[in-house]
Amino acid sequence: MVPEITDKEIVIRLILATIMGGFIGLERQFHRRSAGWRTHILVCLGSCLIMLTSLYIFDIYKSQVALDPARIAAGVVTGIGFLGAGAIIRDREGVKGLTTAASVWLVAGIGLAVGCGFYTAGLVSTVIAVIVLFFFAYIEKAVFSKETKK
Repeated sequence: MVPEITDKEIVIRLILATIMGGFIGLERQFHRRSAGWRTHILVCLGSCLIMLTSLYIFDIYKSQVALDPARIAAGVVTGIGFLGAGAIIRDREGVKGLTTAASVWLVAGIGLAVGCGFYTAGLVSTVIAVIVLFFFAYIEKAVFSKETKK
């Protein structure tokens, strides 16, 4: 039996999602990307809220109707794909915005994870994402800029 989620637990989950999405969004904001700090916070917070709502609906109706709480989460993943597509721009130089689109998609997943109480996965994903976004860019420039100069 799944324990009932208290109001305190709901608030904790929403605040954690805000913080985790914000850390990733700060990097995007630092690099002046279109989807920055506030966008990432809102996507992560919204995903968390949707997951909490899904769990709440499941808890209310579990004895009356067969429900799958993952269905709402699947809708989030699909919807975020459209939001991310808006961040992708193709021009003569190539494609831009893929990393921003991927980070928006990731914070949606983090929000869903935190929303269902999967804190460790949300926290570890946040830390890995911040490392990849902040530090791997320097590694990428150092390694791959030499390749393009040949």
